[in-house]
Amino acid sequence: MEEKAVEHEDLDVVLRVLRDEGYTVVGPTVRGGAVVLAELGGADELPVGWGVETGPGRYRLVERTDGAAFAHSAGPLSWKSFLHPAREPIGTWDESGMVFRAEVGPAPRYAFLGVRPCDLAAMKVLDGVLALGAHPDPGYTARRDGVFVIAVNCTEPGGTCFCVSMGGGPRAGAGYDLALTERLDATGHRYVVEVGTEAGRRVLDRVPNRSASTAEVDAADADLADAAGRMGRAMPDVDLRRLLADSRESPHWDDVASRCLSCANCTMVCPTCFCTTTEDVTDLTGDHAERMSRWDSCFNPDFSYLHGGAVRSGTAGRYRQWISHKLSTWHDQFGMSGCVGCGRCVTWCPAGIDITAEAAKLAELLPEEAGGHD
Repeated sequence: MEEKAVEHEDLDVVLRVLRDEGYTVVGPTVRGGAVVLAELGGADELPVGWGVETGPGRYRLVERTDGAAFAHSAGPLSWKSFLHPAREPIGTWDESGMVFRAEVGPAPRYAFLGVRPCDLAAMKVLDGVLALGAHPDPGYTARRDGVFVIAVNCTEPGGTCFCVSMGGGPRAGAGYDLALTERLDATGHRYVVEVGTEAGRRVLDRVPNRSASTAEVDAADADLADAAGRMGRAMPDVDLRRLLADSRESPHWDDVASRCLSCANCTMVCPTCFCTTTEDVTDLTGDHAERMSRWDSCFNPDFSYLHGGAVRSGTAGRYRQWISHKLSTWHDQFGMSGCVGCGRCVTWCPAGIDITAEAAKLAELLPEEAGGHD
């Protein structure tokens, strides 16, 4: 399919077209010392000229010397916050009785601008869990259906990114309506655009564009190939499913537990963690109550509580559960990995625990403990 080119100054036209189509446009912007996701009023709200430095337990916003709008890696928020929100009403009670899944109005019609390839993969993972199973989540499907996705291919991987080793990459896979590759050079600031759907083509047709030159396409491809070789992290090149299964009794879990705060930050920032619990709240009069679904985490001691106590009472067991599910048993449940290599869990861990380093340590120890892999 022929690639197109759109000038940076015409991004405002893209936003205007999307709003005219009835979309609520959400994209990256700078707030509170971080690149976050929020509703955008115009392209001037994008993080133009800002990048980030990331490492284990470290995230810093840094000013760039150019005017790039998407030269930042994953921030603390993911698109999960809009598709599977942290709190959602699922029932109400008043004098007339209990009502479950009461209508609270139509879901927003979202257009996501600036979806990273890792986050596009994460949306596919959430779809498999919450939309495509035997019992789809009605709140998720109402928000997910009809989302217009403008992906941005990644030319600036962060220090904690490892998407390539998880089978992804700097180039967006399937699932986008439009995909942009940002280009800044002596001739200007523009985007090489790939069309993924007819809906994407209809939007692009209403935006000033031209055919991208062969030189522009080749330069964009070269940038993405370069980015693939500059990942800040990598998973060990082993069968992760078998590694985690064979490492169940590894003493390394106690080493991780000595550092892990069991704070649940990793699950809160993860774009694919989906676990929830329910809570009931009431007003001061007691005449009205609501049942809410809210995010929960396998790091919380009560998460595995059964009558008589928690199944996983220690931090070692809870960390082992999280990483084993993410990298191994997720395949058994949903036919894919639960990790997309975005690196958020590494960046936002206050103890600086690195999932790639822990997997590598398990792989290093396994030959000593169990004779290694066949």
